[in-house]
Amino acid sequence: MLVGLLIFVPLIASLLVLFTKGKASRTAALGLSIIELVIAAVVFFQFKHNPDNAALTLNYSWIESMGIHFSVSINALSLLMVLLTAFLTPLIILSSFNTEYENPHSFYSLILFMQMALVGVFTTNDGFLFYIFWELALIPIYFICLLWGGENRGRITFKFFVYTLFGSLFMLIGLVYLYNHTGIDTGIKSWAVNDLYVAGKSLSLNQQSFVFWAIFLAFAVKMPVFPLHTWQPDTYVNAPTQGTMLLSGIMLKMGTFGAIKWLLPITPLALERWGYLVIALSIIGIIYASCIAIVQKDYKRLIAYSSIAHVGLISAGIFTANQQGIQGSLVQMLAHGVNVVGLFLIADILMRHTGTRELNKLGGIRNMNGNFAVLFLIIMMGAVALPLTNGFIGEFLLINSVFQYHAIAGAFAGLTIILGAVYMLRSYQAIMLGERHDSAVAFGSLASSDKWALYIICATVIVLGVYPKPISDLAEEGAKYIMMNLK
Repeated sequence: MLVGLLIFVPLIASLLVLFTKGKASRTAALGLSIIELVIAAVVFFQFKHNPDNAALTLNYSWIESMGIHFSVSINALSLLMVLLTAFLTPLIILSSFNTEYENPHSFYSLILFMQMALVGVFTTNDGFLFYIFWELALIPIYFICLLWGGENRGRITFKFFVYTLFGSLFMLIGLVYLYNHTGIDTGIKSWAVNDLYVAGKSLSLNQQSFVFWAIFLAFAVKMPVFPLHTWQPDTYVNAPTQGTMLLSGIMLKMGTFGAIKWLLPITPLALERWGYLVIALSIIGIIYASCIAIVQKDYKRLIAYSSIAHVGLISAGIFTANQQGIQGSLVQMLAHGVNVVGLFLIADILMRHTGTRELNKLGGIRNMNGNFAVLFLIIMMGAVALPLTNGFIGEFLLINSVFQYHAIAGAFAGLTIILGAVYMLRSYQAIMLGERHDSAVAFGSLASSDKWALYIICATVIVLGVYPKPISDLAEEGAKYIMMNLK
């Protein structure tokens, strides 16, 4: 029952907010998203107490003739992503309180609908249902970017839509191919994830390779992995801030999570044959995106490229297919989600207070608002994986896993730390330090909603850095589950 609430509460909340007018809609959206967070916290403690609790599983026959079930459950893998989604959604809504959107009831309703679809993606155990939720998550973010985005939003959003829809089509082909190879012994076809695992392992190397690339394409676009990243920078920059937060903080985790749960155990032979190529593309993406980030003048675009670099390291760790790599990727997915939402909020605050995100037009803000400088610094330290911040433990495990896979690959993957420090520290110096430009607008006090959002993010950066055990234990359990199914 609890896992059902995780899906249906945001769906009902979306409908309620849609019929709430004016500023009341954002307050209602925040309150309802906090209810979802409370449910996620209850689920976490129930799982820790008894992972086999019946309330954490929901399984009903949906289309019996095709073996399709509405099957969702909570395990270590899904719980991590549900916690991330439930934690970030209220922060994303809170961060919008100083921005006036036209038709706010529609805007916040779409955010909550997207939350429902994301939770569905992370909890489903049925391949057909996974595809349904995967596509449902695309609809609200498409309209958020199209209706409330910046200049050229039509062209940019259309490119994003085509990329993701193209990848999804190939994933559907791969899943249908697997479905048709289930039930060889029983004659009963099934979309259940464990049955798809068995069907995948029964295929030859060539057949697995076809499935591997078909499904990987959808995940690679969503992450994104080089060279399928070209939609991302423009979309992140032109989307409204809350849309960018949803895309970077949660939605791209659909790709990394999908690779872990739905790709690795299904195609172990193809993974062994082609994994090196994915790792190579991921490392190229790390270096390429980091170098592009170093020369960026717009801070929001800089963060967009930094996200490609960080996700490249997560992808490389996943496809090493060792326990440390999978565990590190799960931990880093949470850390990246928190940090990138904080960084995009900072970019939004800069734009609202100064009217620009251009680094050469900023400077000296530390002298005008010291508290903001400290909060910015903490989030930035998490992003560069400073020890005792949330970004360190996952990045350490990931680099170690790539190094175990191949020493040279590990050395190049490790450049993410050096290059990340370069563009992050240089941007902080340009924005916060130095002297104020004569033409610069005075940077005043932060609004209460901005302060609270930054306080919560900074506290999370520090707490998960100092005491990562609850998260790392869940990630370890999830990694062991995947390793067991890889055999």
